[in-house]
This record gives sequence, structure tokens and C-alpha cells, in this order.
Amino acid sequence: MARLAGVDLPKNKRVEVALQYIYGIGRMRAKQICTTLNFDTAMRTDAMTDVDVAKIRDYLEKNGISVEGDLRRDVGLSIKRLMDLGCYRGVRHRRGLPTRGQRTRSNSRTRKGPRKTVANKKKAV
Repeated sequence: MARLAGVDLPKNKRVEVALQYIYGIGRMRAKQICTTLNFDTAMRTDAMTDVDVAKIRDYLEKNGISVEGDLRRDVGLSIKRLMDLGCYRGVRHRRGLPTRGQRTRSNSRTRKGPRKTVANKKKAV
């Protein structure tokens, strides 16, 4: 089983797809890695040798591509910086609301969590 950046790559998947399991590597970057290192497009992770895994590791290191722990830390520190500044985006992060201008009246259930029902006021008779 191939292990890159602390992640076990899934067995019997194309290398191009398996690389996307690493945080920080998407479809385009995975394609770029495979074409640069001259991997066969049909090559599976089962067929990868230790030399192939070492090639990928060296490529990520040489080109300064941050993945997994380093990238997660950088993103977390950026969000923390915004929250410490008290800017609008930081306040939205702190409150757990969307930060990029989406509407919140009818949507954004993912960020806000399950609905919290508020009781109605009784009408005075």
C-alpha cells in the first residue's frame, strides 16, 4: 500500500485519482504530477513501486507544494488571523456563518447547523 504525506492511497485506483485523496491535491495537480513524472494513465496504485512513490514525494518537495498537515495549518492560521483582526470575514467565521456573501435567510443550513425553532409570542386578547 502506497503512503504519501501521511495518507494511505486507496488500492486498485488509478494513480491520478488516488492522488486526489491527499488534502491539497486536486484533479489538475494530480494530472500535472502524472504527466511530469511520465506515469502511464492506466497505472493503478497496486502496480506502483517504492521508486514511483519516492518520485512523487520528491516532486512535491522540490516544487514546494504544501499538502496535508502543513496546508491545513496554514489555512487554520489564516482563518485565526482574520478572527483576531475582527474584520467582517473573521466575525463571520467566529459566528459560524457563510463568509462569502451568500444569503442566510433561507439557505446556509450547512454552516448554521440544524434549525433551532423559536416559539411564537402569544397575542394579547
